Amino acid sequence: MRKFICLLLFFPVAVEAAELQEETELKFAIYSSAWGENTDDGLRIVAFNQTQGEIRLNSIVFLKSTEDTESVPIQLALDIPSLGYADIELPYIDLLLGDECIDRTMAGNWKLVEVSNYTLNPSVRNLIIEDTDSFRIYQCVENVQTNWTDLSSNNQTQYEEWVLFHFETRRED
Repeated sequence: MRKFICLLLFFPVAVEAAELQEETELKFAIYSSAWGENTDDGLRIVAFNQTQGEIRLNSIVFLKSTEDTESVPIQLALDIPSLGYADIELPYIDLLLGDECIDRTMAGNWKLVEVSNYTLNPSVRNLIIEDTDSFRIYQCVENVQTNWTDLSSNNQTQYEEWVLFHFETRRED
């Protein structure tokens, strides 16, 4: 009974945190072929504007949690239409430094496939990977500060949120 009561007390907090994250009006994902492939490919950023007006994504700053690692800013100036998508290709920027979870995961034969401010549903991932025979997903969390401008009013929005580093690997039989 105590476990059930504790669960009931924890559930609203967890739901509220998830709801706050899901209310973000701007969704984005970052990709790079360079992750785990030892290439010099750049970053591709895809963003979706859930607002009724055109916006400009100004920047995403990765707020590193260790004292010896500086924040990593990505300057964008990416215009995104109302209820629409936009993407941009940038030179490679190392987003992987200064996080023990990322270091440990990359060393463990996992492949980083995406960094995004939304949760991926494993059943959806099944649909977009090439060979769905047997795989696992792992995620690391990091805080970012996102800054965008409503182009009709020139109002700027800045907020801190989390991103997920989505890793995949195949099980070894």
